[in-house]
Amino acid sequence: MLMSTLEVILANYWNKTLNTIKENIDESAFTFFYEKTSLQSLEDNVATVVVPTMVIREVISGEKEMILDSLSQHVDQVADIEFLLPDEFEQEEPEIPPQLFDPNVNESQTFDNFVVGPSNKESQSAALASAYSPGKLYNPLFIYGNSGLGKTHLLNAIGNYILKNEPALSVLYIQCSDFVDRVVSSIRNHTIAEFKIDMAQLDVLLIDDIQFLAGKEKSHEVFFQLFNELVNNKKQIVITSDRHPTEINGLEDRLISRFGSGLSVSVNSPAFDTSMAILKQKLKTQSFDCTLIDDEVLGYLATNFSKDIRILEGALNRLLFYTIDLGQNDIISLDTAISAFKGQQVTKDNGEINPSKIKRIVADYYGLTKSQLVSKTRTKYITTARHIAIYLCRRHLDMPFAKIGEEFGKRDHSTIMASCDKVEKMLKTDTLFQQAVGEIEKSLLYK
Repeated sequence: MLMSTLEVILANYWNKTLNTIKENIDESAFTFFYEKTSLQSLEDNVATVVVPTMVIREVISGEKEMILDSLSQHVDQVADIEFLLPDEFEQEEPEIPPQLFDPNVNESQTFDNFVVGPSNKESQSAALASAYSPGKLYNPLFIYGNSGLGKTHLLNAIGNYILKNEPALSVLYIQCSDFVDRVVSSIRNHTIAEFKIDMAQLDVLLIDDIQFLAGKEKSHEVFFQLFNELVNNKKQIVITSDRHPTEINGLEDRLISRFGSGLSVSVNSPAFDTSMAILKQKLKTQSFDCTLIDDEVLGYLATNFSKDIRILEGALNRLLFYTIDLGQNDIISLDTAISAFKGQQVTKDNGEINPSKIKRIVADYYGLTKSQLVSKTRTKYITTARHIAIYLCRRHLDMPFAKIGEEFGKRDHSTIMASCDKVEKMLKTDTLFQQAVGEIEKSLLYK
């Protein structure tokens, strides 16, 4: 632990005093009685020396005049000295400076109640690492994926973790749209210089939905300057978006480049097991007796509403409201659940595999939209997803290459053939790639 300036000064005074004492007593006596003592304060002309044991205190208290005389040679106006045991000396707690801004963090969203699964494990690990060592590991950290998959929860979890464990750090969670509004307001009120100075004093900036910065020229410039200032001073920045930074139209290239200098991780739609865990966590936070609802019912919700966590939680709320409205006190059955959603659209397919379903499943797995999947974009992340979708169309539907090309942005049949060949080769050598394709096929066949 680093010593404060006062601690360094006191240690320096005491080292000089001990050297003076050492000249006047036996070396073995000095080693036993004095070496482990320390000067802890100098207040009101009284020196406080902490000693390790009661026996040592009894001995050196008899040498008080000699010790006081030795100390006075190095410190002016010391009138008295007291000897205390470690548990008798109470150090004042360091004063924690007030937060520059209201942190604006949602206290209910923490790492403890964030349900982790294959779809978000990487992003959760990166977020926790950034919270544990802000500014030192992944800076900036860029988390992207479709709406409702837990990105905001992770931002707030980072903020809560830092505020709890390092309360002296200044933290701010802010929606990008609010950041833009503050910039516009500051320019209008001629206080933009003060706004920049205040923001630059942050230790942790958590900014949500950065895609809303696109096309905002003035806000672009302010954020670019702030970004450079904070990163250069090793202050932590965590950013979320609904897409990879290279896919945000209207975002300046220099910002995209800087976002790429840190770590970008995605969140995807939760798998069945994760959705089940989320539902059980939600019931727990509502103090609901989980024995009153069949696992079959939770499975129904996890199967039909798991594309978006907010929709999943909303479906659970709908079911609970429906049973309360019915005045039902028995165990909630599958028949009750089906009745609760009668006439409402659910996300489950009819079981038929078709190009649209393949594109949706692959896009969800990689946190993309179907339009991104068929676009002309050649980003490696999107290209990999596109290759898999093309391969699955060929494998499961035995579609002609030319027909698959039509489904994927009117691509030439030779391009489709090359995509299938590439996937087949990677399946033979890349274990992680094998796992990804396997998980996608499982979703394709059983969702």
